[in-house]
Amino acid sequence: MENTDFLNIAEKLSKPLQILITTHTNPDGDAIGSSLALSFYLKKKNHTVQVMAPDPFPDFLAWMPGHEDILIFSKDKSECIRAIERADLIIAADFNNFSRLNEAAVLVRQSKAVKVLIDHHLFASDEFDYKISISRISSTSELVYNFIEAMGDLILLDKNIAECIYAGIITDTGSLSYACNYVNTYMIIAELIRLGIDGEHLHRLIYDTYSESRLRLLGYSISDQLVVLPDYHTAFITLSSADLLKFNHQIGDTEGVVNYALSIKDINLAALFMERDGVVKISFRSKGNFSVDSFAREHFNGGGHRNASGANCETSLEDTVLKFRQILPLYQSKLKSVYS
Repeated sequence: MENTDFLNIAEKLSKPLQILITTHTNPDGDAIGSSLALSFYLKKKNHTVQVMAPDPFPDFLAWMPGHEDILIFSKDKSECIRAIERADLIIAADFNNFSRLNEAAVLVRQSKAVKVLIDHHLFASDEFDYKISISRISSTSELVYNFIEAMGDLILLDKNIAECIYAGIITDTGSLSYACNYVNTYMIIAELIRLGIDGEHLHRLIYDTYSESRLRLLGYSISDQLVVLPDYHTAFITLSSADLLKFNHQIGDTEGVVNYALSIKDINLAALFMERDGVVKISFRSKGNFSVDSFAREHFNGGGHRNASGANCETSLEDTVLKFRQILPLYQSKLKSVYS
């Protein structure tokens, strides 16, 4: 169900407030882009704004305007707690349940602040006072543009806001290769370029910043750890904690690795199983009408989008992969004809 509480949120923002914008654990380009774009916009509306993330974001996002002012809960706990306590209004950007804040979740839930959701994932929680939640939109960053437009404030868009929104859209659509069959997405991109952003330059900042160890990890993932199951139109990659240590894994180094498995001809379901921080983190990708959101929810207590979702499992890497392989026969016919 879509929620578009634009008018109610506009009323709440009619006077200066202390606002905290927070995004999810393991923040990606859309999480950081949407949060920073919102921050720049709301500051122009005379609000006092702070952005917070539960843990660090990847280095390839460290070019983004305003990134140096983001509070990281795992590093700046006392300062983050003060920001939560001061807040009159808390905006959750790019996630749909406060559980995605990890340790900060309890404090945010206990806050007396008005809680607003701006997100494009399915099944938004009822713990928000107001919601802008539209799952068909490419990214939360695109929703931020829609929000600014609904407020009648497109005149306030500047290059900083435009760069942040552009980065969020581009990273959450794989450079406009999925989740983007919506004409308004391209119209927004055109407007951002009109505002003076350099799309080619931003693309290089995001994608052409591999370290040698990251590139070697990618090569190892494909050459040694890729398993292809033609009967199930499925491929997956496993990375143990020892593998990550061997290649000096940094946050963001496995971003996009799962897409290489999905790029194989006739492969309609891909997964990356990565052992980190005592859990197995799973990334699912699919083609056509096969919903990895439903797949992740039903079997791994995860979720996300139809063609991109994830989950965390506390079982061992071996047991998690075994469960995945045992489930596949249930979906053999669906995985054969994902475009029918």
